[in-house]
Amino acid sequence: MTDFAPVQSGDVAPDFGAVTAVTALPDVVGALLTIALITAVGLLIICAVSWAIASGSGSWHTAARARAGVLVAVGGAALTGGALAWTDYLLEVGTRL
Repeated sequence: MTDFAPVQSGDVAPDFGAVTAVTALPDVVGALLTIALITAVGLLIICAVSWAIASGSGSWHTAARARAGVLVAVGGAALTGGALAWTDYLLEVGTRL
């Protein structure tokens, strides 16, 4: 059996030095968040225009699908926008455990 030393407060932290490309990590994450936000906003515009055209022409089935697309696009944009804040929060909490 191996005896483990108790972990002292403040000893637990992510080891970003173990990642080989740690200097490029913020750039990659920033680029992915940018692409996701641009995609979500583009889909939001497309679905909103489709919803307006379908509602105006009386195609209620298409309007319902476009409305669902608007809600999904807004949810995706909100989740993407909050991803960085959520990650920072979790890293902060992790250092206090």
